[in-house]
Amino acid sequence: MSRIYLIDDHAIMRDGLRVVLEAAGHEVVGEAAGPTPALADLGRLMPDVTLLDLRLGQRSGFELLDELRRRDLKLRVIVLTMSDQPRHVAEALRLGACGYLLKGSASSEVLQAVKTVAEGGRFLSPQAAEFAATALTEGDTRPGGETLSPRERQILLMVAQGATSGAIGEALHLSPKSVDTYRSRLMKKLGLNDIAALVKWAIREGLISLDEA
Repeated sequence: MSRIYLIDDHAIMRDGLRVVLEAAGHEVVGEAAGPTPALADLGRLMPDVTLLDLRLGQRSGFELLDELRRRDLKLRVIVLTMSDQPRHVAEALRLGACGYLLKGSASSEVLQAVKTVAEGGRFLSPQAAEFAATALTEGDTRPGGETLSPRERQILLMVAQGATSGAIGEALHLSPKSVDTYRSRLMKKLGLNDIAALVKWAIREGLISLDEA
């Protein structure tokens, strides 16, 4: 059976996955709520399979995939997320993910994905395969969050959640002026004109929920 690492910002989700995986004979060797603690563990533990959510509070699973690729860590990652955006599937695969599942998937499908990826294969749920085909055949010309730097993405999420430039600067050790510069730059990249449009964009992309806006 496989050694599994879990990355999700919701403890209840990690707990549920642990129960399903361990009941099937797999070993959950670690877990984290975000990219920073995960990176500290992954290079040391080198799990057979990592299950990764794309939405990690004020961070993103894309950041982690990009960093794993940059460090040349040959880890096999399955994205398990709520995001059904075609370009998110395509971007995750481009960054090295070996699988993509939606959180509504049955536990049997999650277990099949783990088995397939641990054995060196790739696994896309039927929905994810359809989304990937859509992204490849039709394209998606709307500006996406993949164009943002990790810092821009982090600030976008905090702005969308209602944080002021002063509060963001204090949390990230930046001046409010620097935060404003980042905010202007990311809104230009996304083609957005005001904060209301930014919040709508973040909700549409599944980066925040209506409750967080």
